[in-house]
Amino acid sequence: MSKFLDRNLTRRAVLGTGLAAAGVLAMPAVLRAQDKSLKVGVYGGYFKDSFDKNIFPEFTKASGIAVESVAEPTGEAWLVQLEQAAKAGQAPADVSMMSQTSTLKGQSTELWTPIDPAKIKNYDSLLPHFINKYQDGRVAGIGAVAWYITLVSNTDVFKEAPTSWAALWEPANADKLGLLALASNSFLLEVTAKTFMGGTNALDTDEGLEKAFTKLAEVKPNVRLWYRDEAQFEQALKSGEIPMGQYYHDVTGLAAADGHPVRSTFPKEGGIQDSGNWVLSRASKKVDEAHVFIDYMSQPAIQGLMSRKVGTAPTLKKDVLDLTPEEFAAVASEIEPIIPRYDLYTTKADWINQKWTELIVS
Repeated sequence: MSKFLDRNLTRRAVLGTGLAAAGVLAMPAVLRAQDKSLKVGVYGGYFKDSFDKNIFPEFTKASGIAVESVAEPTGEAWLVQLEQAAKAGQAPADVSMMSQTSTLKGQSTELWTPIDPAKIKNYDSLLPHFINKYQDGRVAGIGAVAWYITLVSNTDVFKEAPTSWAALWEPANADKLGLLALASNSFLLEVTAKTFMGGTNALDTDEGLEKAFTKLAEVKPNVRLWYRDEAQFEQALKSGEIPMGQYYHDVTGLAAADGHPVRSTFPKEGGIQDSGNWVLSRASKKVDEAHVFIDYMSQPAIQGLMSRKVGTAPTLKKDVLDLTPEEFAAVASEIEPIIPRYDLYTTKADWINQKWTELIVS
């Protein structure tokens, strides 16, 4: 199996590789007692294995806090489990990696113990959209990992890179596109609003959402594949069978490095930046340990190392990182990103999903 296929497992599967060197980072001499421990929920399989091997032992060496990793399911199943357990005063995990949408849903039941910014040394260096807050300003989650969805193309078919998301709508690209199949993971409503409607604030009203749906429906003749299986589109992109679409910047870069005729482009409207948070269950008694863990994961050196080794976008401001311009460009962009409207997928989920089925993927 190629290096590319080894790494292309899930959005989160690539995030743990190559971090063994993290142990060289200094940690404050706090919480050194032998009985200090922390349960951390991470996505199962390759991702959990990588963290168990490369991250958690180094964190334990630096902090004195033992980590018990817990394999969490993807989607909202873990959110439901945490909520049910918290009602019984139990914490299947103290800290969990949680999608932005699930973080918002957990806020509605006060599931997350607020995080104290004063205990996160690099809090002020976090990009603002990686700080998830309750309505009263308490911090519910802090960005754990981030990645970009960009405009990708086959270089054999498209000799010049497209420069705008508007390329998805061009008549010349009929039956040439592969796009993600769900409103809540493709973020194509946001792309439509940023490209044609002045920005994602256009989605604030039902009227704006209707207009975005109408405009997005115009792309349908160009779509060969609405994909749920990343590998299916990946193979078609590499072969040129489906030579353009939206895909993950990190994985596309790995494919290009392996010699495949593919490129990832940050359009002038920006790439889509998706991410997950570290959150702390309200049932957990390990509040101090959790803060040490989140503080560790928010260090510039850890963020930079992850960018170099696994292609993740840093959650910190560029000026605190030790990435070279070339290293930064390989994982991120100076162009302002399209930030998904996660709020819509909590407050209007049923309506959006119904419209999506009727107007877009039908």
